[in-house]
Amino acid sequence: MFRDRQEAGQRLGVELEKLGLHQPVVLALPRGGVPVAVAVAKALKAPLDLVIVRKVGAPGNPELAVAAIVDGNPPDIVLNREIVEAYALDDDELRVLIANERPELERRRLVYRGERPPLSITGKTAIIVDDGIATGTTMKVAIRALKRRSPREIVVAIPVAPPDTLAELAQEADQVVCLSQPARFHALGYHYRSFPQLTDDEVTDALVEARQERSAGQRTIRRRTTNPRVA
Repeated sequence: MFRDRQEAGQRLGVELEKLGLHQPVVLALPRGGVPVAVAVAKALKAPLDLVIVRKVGAPGNPELAVAAIVDGNPPDIVLNREIVEAYALDDDELRVLIANERPELERRRLVYRGERPPLSITGKTAIIVDDGIATGTTMKVAIRALKRRSPREIVVAIPVAPPDTLAELAQEADQVVCLSQPARFHALGYHYRSFPQLTDDEVTDALVEARQERSAGQRTIRRRTTNPRVA
């Protein structure tokens, strides 16, 4: 059991440091993945960004995803082809369903990222972080979308997930790092002593603080490099 998301991120960071990853970029799945990713990015001294995913529900069954939109420039559309075929959706119907979800994706992008463009992961190691996974559906969508952006490799980093879900993710990502793999996976909150629901404001505050800390650290490194001490 983890004390909270921050502790889970610190422990993940320790494990990820051992891998010697090439040019890591940490990508959080909001909201719950953000505090975990902040701690991971700090441990790896890596830049931090988000992977914002919006599910596109089936007609009359919004909980069943026919597709998902992943924020980017342009956004990536990932289809769940089995569901598309089961509902016999043609291209026009899909376009309408996807268009209906774009405003919410745009709202989340503006709230969390503002006008800042997504960080490039081309040729780098993309580390996708969440606070835990049950079915892995959102994580799979994120992996498939990020593959189109030409990373060197994709690493999934999570504190806790059931073994069968991890086996599925291992087929999608280059590496999967998970600290706890309980055979009996209960609701995610059971694996944390403190597991509050996060607000949009808490997410944006955490991201701003992480960027400020990273900028301050980079300035310190540049000063030391520019003005080395003479013994």
